[in-house]
Amino acid sequence: MPAHKILKIATPDAPLQNLLSSRLGISRIFAQLLINRGITNPEEARKFLDADASGFLDPYSFTDMRRAVELVKKAAAAKEKVMVFGDYDVDGITAVAILKNTLKRLGIDALHYIPHRIKEGYGLTKNILRSALERQVKLLITVDCGINSRREIEDLRKHNIEVILTDHHEQITLEQLPSASAILNPKVKNSNYKYRDLAGVGVAYKFCQALAADDLEDYLDLVALGTIADVVPLTGENRIIVREGLKNLTHTRNMGLEALMESSGIKGKNITPTFVSYILAPRLNASGRMATADIALELLLSGNKDRADELAALIENHNRQRQKVENSILEEAEAIIDKEINFKEHKVIVIAKEDWHQGVLGIVASKLADRFYRPTILISLDEDLCKGSGRSIKNFHLFDALLGCREFLDSFGGHSHAVGLLIAKDNIAQFKHSINRLAKEKLLLEDLLPSIEIDMELGFSDLSEKLTEELAILEPFGTGNAEPLFYTPHLTLKNTPQALGKDTLKFWVTDGSITYQAIGFGMASLCPNLLNAASFDLVYSPRMDNWQGESSFILEVEDIFFK
Repeated sequence: MPAHKILKIATPDAPLQNLLSSRLGISRIFAQLLINRGITNPEEARKFLDADASGFLDPYSFTDMRRAVELVKKAAAAKEKVMVFGDYDVDGITAVAILKNTLKRLGIDALHYIPHRIKEGYGLTKNILRSALERQVKLLITVDCGINSRREIEDLRKHNIEVILTDHHEQITLEQLPSASAILNPKVKNSNYKYRDLAGVGVAYKFCQALAADDLEDYLDLVALGTIADVVPLTGENRIIVREGLKNLTHTRNMGLEALMESSGIKGKNITPTFVSYILAPRLNASGRMATADIALELLLSGNKDRADELAALIENHNRQRQKVENSILEEAEAIIDKEINFKEHKVIVIAKEDWHQGVLGIVASKLADRFYRPTILISLDEDLCKGSGRSIKNFHLFDALLGCREFLDSFGGHSHAVGLLIAKDNIAQFKHSINRLAKEKLLLEDLLPSIEIDMELGFSDLSEKLTEELAILEPFGTGNAEPLFYTPHLTLKNTPQALGKDTLKFWVTDGSITYQAIGFGMASLCPNLLNAASFDLVYSPRMDNWQGESSFILEVEDIFFK
């Protein structure tokens, strides 16, 4: 059990609660949940709650969309060769898959290129010009990358290769855009697109919508998969994508996804963001980490059941390999942190070691950032350029921090919470000093203390099955729309708690008049604390538990604070 987090309980807004409650016919508790998520007027609330395909934005509101569509139609008419270049993560792979399928509808059997994660790295590589020329490509379309590949795009354009750039990453150099023929990126300065938080597959999907003059709802299983995997906010258009896409995922007609669900043991279940984040996405990423992402792409494009089953089995094997390597690096990294990191001085953890597998650095960095609540960058040492991957915490924009240390980096890219970088071995010490100096200026002490965001303090008399029905309307939960958490103080134990399999704790809890069953996953070690506590405070999510066909009201515990 990790150390307790600081409780941050949202301030209730009674007047706004009353307004939303009366206008929308919802409870005041549910109204406060909307307020906590920045939804403060009835019209905005209706859009959020009723999110469906009718709420998709016009793809042509992208500044260069008309030009991009014209280029594809011209290539189709002239029967020119088209190549789709994508990133090697789930966001990129799903984007390549939906774009290839859409182009096929237009009579274009597009080539594709996904760089090798370790041998080539992220983005348009130095190999792309040679590959495009050798394959006589006349139009290259990037997905989930390209906004920071100015030199490579300039070279392609000099050789009369048209480039449509679709991406969602931030620009490193804000002064000038790449010389692409058309740019679709909601984050660039001249973008007119009203929603900036699309994943790479989301931007590719908007392009596909424009190309096909159709909402292409059949593709939403893949778009939702890539969107959840890339941990973008599940707000606005992303909420529509994931809400509608999860329905498709549960009953997917994609043969590859179906095979992967079967091999991972979730076929036939109601697919949630949790299944995507912890089961499907890590498996699809595993082949790119341990071998090549082309395996995962072939799975998503497969139309042959036997081949799909074969690929799913191969991906399961890669995932097991990935877990072993990841655990080994995690142990080594923790030992280095214990030896080298002074938490009073180092607000950012930067560590390096030879022979660390570059394919899993990001996963390990994420686990360490969660464990120590410090932005964390892991670097695999090499005689030439060293590859690193970083993950951040809530109040530290890691991409901006790299911008502030760019003099020590050969290249870098990413988002506020996840980055990749290349750095010369001799620059690592200076980089470590520089980013920590910057972090000292940006981070307050409280920023380095993990917190838990509580939606409301409730009494047990406020809880009901009707509340759980309202909470379900807020789904899907994820970044930007966290599952609601409630806090109830001064509770006591009603029975002897049970420690069940998989480190699960089950007990009955009472406020003196009302008693509920509670379950805490990963909390079995707290059993003695519960037995010895005079009283305790509970942080939890109420839900209906369906076990063997029977439904019961239960509190899923997030944390326990003992008196």
